[in-house]
Amino acid sequence: MTVNGWLQYAVYSLVLLATVRPVGIYLEHVLEGRRTWLDPLLRPVERLIYRLCGVNADAEMSWREYAFAMLGLSAATLVFTYVIERLQANLPWNPQHLANVPTDLAWNTAASFTTNTNWQFYTPESTISYLTEMLGLATHNFWSAAVGIVVAVALVRGIKRTQSSTIGNFWVDMTRTTLYILTPACILYALLLVWQGVPQNLHAYTAAHTVEGATQTIGQGPVASQEAIKMLGTNGGGFFNANSAHPYENPTPLSNFLQILSIFIIPAGLTFMLGRMTGSPGHGWAVFAAMFVLFTAGFAVAYWAESHPYGAIHGATQTATATLPTGNYEGKEVRFGIADSTLFATITTDASCGAVNSMHDSFTPLGGMVPLANIMLGEVVFGGVGAGLYGMLIFVVLSVFIAGLMVGRTPEYLGKKIEAYDVKMSMLYALIFPLIILVFTAIFVLIPQGLTAMSNPGPHGFSEVLYSFTSGAGNNGSAFAGLGTNWWYNIAMGFDMLVGRFLMMIPVLALAGNLAQKKSVPPSPGTFPVNTTLFAVLLVGTVLILGALTFFPALSLGPILEHLLLKSGQLF
Repeated sequence: MTVNGWLQYAVYSLVLLATVRPVGIYLEHVLEGRRTWLDPLLRPVERLIYRLCGVNADAEMSWREYAFAMLGLSAATLVFTYVIERLQANLPWNPQHLANVPTDLAWNTAASFTTNTNWQFYTPESTISYLTEMLGLATHNFWSAAVGIVVAVALVRGIKRTQSSTIGNFWVDMTRTTLYILTPACILYALLLVWQGVPQNLHAYTAAHTVEGATQTIGQGPVASQEAIKMLGTNGGGFFNANSAHPYENPTPLSNFLQILSIFIIPAGLTFMLGRMTGSPGHGWAVFAAMFVLFTAGFAVAYWAESHPYGAIHGATQTATATLPTGNYEGKEVRFGIADSTLFATITTDASCGAVNSMHDSFTPLGGMVPLANIMLGEVVFGGVGAGLYGMLIFVVLSVFIAGLMVGRTPEYLGKKIEAYDVKMSMLYALIFPLIILVFTAIFVLIPQGLTAMSNPGPHGFSEVLYSFTSGAGNNGSAFAGLGTNWWYNIAMGFDMLVGRFLMMIPVLALAGNLAQKKSVPPSPGTFPVNTTLFAVLLVGTVLILGALTFFPALSLGPILEHLLLKSGQLF
C-alpha cells in the first residue's frame, strides 16, 4: 500500500462527491417531467415517440401494469437479440464473416444483455459481428439500464405519494431516461473516449506483421460507443475479451479514471434524487454515506490483500518482480498497478457493472473475496443504475423494521407505516437472491458437467463456480475467468440472470404500489429518524449482517479456506 494509491482513491472520491448534487438534480428534473436545458431539442422528439408508439403520456399505471409493461419489453428485446445472434452470418456489417452464434450461447448472451448483466461466455472479437454488437447488444445496454432506473424511480414515487393507486407511466419513464439521460451522456462520453484513442469504425480487422515475421490480427470496430453505455449503464460487456484491460478499450490513465467515475456517477446521483423527491435531503445523504462507507471498506481490504507479501506468491514471482513494489501483480496491467486495479475491481462489483481492468481470478484469496462479497451484498453499494438504489431501499425498510422492533412500536419510514405486507415483499426480495445462487452452486459443484469446466482444484475451483452464479444473479457479469463453459453452464446461467433480475423487481414494484396507497402520518417522538448518522450505521449493519449470515458458510469453503491454505504455503 502506498501514498500514491491512497491519493488516487481520495481524488476519485472527491470528484465523485462533487458530481452527486448536480447529477441528482438533473435526474429528478428528467424523471419528474420538469423542464431541462435539453427540452428545446428533445421535447419534440419525445412527443413524436409517444405519437408513433400510441402512448398516452398523461395516463399513469398501477404497479401491476408497470410490472407487466417492464416484463413485456424485456421479453420482446430478449427474443430480438436472440434472433439477431442466430442470423448474424446472413446479415450485413460482418466484415470478418463470423458464423451464427450457437443456440445455447445465443440464449445465454440474450439473457445476459437483457438483464444488464453482460456475462460473456464467448470471445467477443471472434464471435459477435458489428451489427450484432450495435443492434443487439449496445441497444440492450440502453434498455436494460433504463429499466433499472425507472423501477427505482417507481419505488421512490411509492414512498413519496399518499393514497395513490399509481406509480407513474413505464413508457414515459423509459423514453425520458433513454432520451434525456443515457443518450446525450453517451454521445459526449464516446467522443471523449475517441479523443483518448478508443477506435470507432466499421473496418475489417487489420493484419499486422511483427518484427519476428509473424502475422498478428488487430481487432477494432465501434468500440467507443459500446464502451460509453457499457460504463454509464453499469452493463460491463467488453468489446474485446480482455475488457477494460485492453488498450483499445482503456488506453490511458484518463480513460481509466473516466470509466470508474462513470460507473458510480448515476447511482450516486440517484441517492440525491431520492432525498429531493421525498422531501428529505438528509435521508438521501444518509443513504449515500452508508454506500460510501461500504465502498471504502471493500477497497481498503482488497488493496491491503493485493499489496500484502504472501510468502508462497512472493517466492514464486520474486525474480519477475524484483524491481517492483511488493505485492501480487498476477493478472494485473503494469500500467494500472495494484492500486488502480483494486479500485476498479471494487467499484465494478459494488455496482452491477462487471467491466474489469484486471483479472479477479488472479487476485489473492482475500483480495478476490472482496469483489465476490460486494456482489453477495446485493450490489447495493451504489449498485447498478437504479438497481443499487431500489436494492438499498429494501434494506432501508428492513432497517426501519428492526428499529421499530427495538422500541416496540409500528415502524415508520418517511411518514409511512411499515406493515406486514411491506416486510414480506422486502424479505422476498432478500431471499430470492441467495436462494438462486446457493442452489445453482450446490448443483454444479456436484454434477460432472459442472466439475469438468473448473480449471482449478480445491477451494479456488469452488470459488470460480460460486462467483459465476453470484455474478449472474447479481447482474454483474464479471468472472473468476478460470471457469470454462459448456451447454449446461450456458443454459443455467441464463436462468440465473433472469431470476436475479426480474423475479426480484416484482417485489420492489409491489412494495412501491403498497406504499403509494398509504396515508402519510406525522412524525412522533418515537419515530426513528432516517437522516442521521445513527441510521446510516444501522443501515450498514443490516446490509453486512444479512450478507454475512447468508453467505459466510459458502465463503468459508472458498476464499477463506484458500487464504488459510495460502498462509501454509499451498497454492491453487
